This record gives sequence, structure tokens and C-alpha cells, in this order.
Amino acid sequence: MTDLWCFGPATEADFEPLLVLRTEVMREHLERVGRYTPERSRRTFRGHFDEPGTRLILLADRRVGCVGFRKHDHEIKIDSFYLERRLHGSGLGTKILMSLLAEADTAGLPVRLEVLNGSPADRFYLRHGFVKLKEDEIEGFYERLPPGNSTTTSC
Repeated sequence: MTDLWCFGPATEADFEPLLVLRTEVMREHLERVGRYTPERSRRTFRGHFDEPGTRLILLADRRVGCVGFRKHDHEIKIDSFYLERRLHGSGLGTKILMSLLAEADTAGLPVRLEVLNGSPADRFYLRHGFVKLKEDEIEGFYERLPPGNSTTTSC
């Protein structure tokens, strides 16, 4: 079943359902670090959602998540990677990330992202070749270089 996924364009009509999904997935983690309020959650997600590069994740033509894939001149940033909780551990997240990394590798660009400290996403990204460059009291900053490039850069 997880083979029937694809990306789709995000529209304004997707914002509210995706905000609900983000809240379901992230609330406990954000509360743990003292960063959850409904207003902050909405403002943060709105900022990412409105940037170019937000993609829907569709499974059998049904919206099940989203991801921000933001291509810049010298890097690609991934953010707002959320899947319905029922799909966690299904392998779908790995398939999606591998597709994004293949796209980044074709562009020859490093991929950077931030992960909330203590999140299970930490292990997920480390398992897929990301290196933690640094962390602050809230987030870890990660990078994955394109194949053939072994020099880590700073955030």
C-alpha cells in the first residue's frame, strides 16, 4: 500500500487539515520543550506553508502528510515533514526521504534540516546519512552532503 504514494501541490485548502496533522504529530514533543501554543503552532506552520516548495504527500490519492523541499542556490532545506501517525514505522517516510535525497543528489546540493531535540526524527535522519552539526536548547541542526562530497559545512 505504501508504494502508491506521490507528491502533489499544496493549496490553501490544505492548510487547516495539515495544521491539524502537524499538531497531532508534534504537540507532545513541542510541549516537552515548552514550545507549544496553538498560536505559535499556527504561525510557525503558516510561515513554512507559504514558502515555495511545500508538497502534499498523497497515498492512493488521499492526503496523508506534507513536506517542505526548499531549493536554494547552495543548499536544499527540508522542513515540515509530517505524516499521519498511523503511517509512522510503515516505511513510507523512508521512501519519501529517499526520493527527496535523490532529487537533491541530482542537483548536487547538500540537504539541511532542523529536528526538535529528543524527537524520534533524530534517529531517522542519522540512519539516512545526515550528520548532526550542532544543537541548541531546542533543536539539532543536520546536514547530508551529496555523494562524493565529504566536507561538512557550517549552518
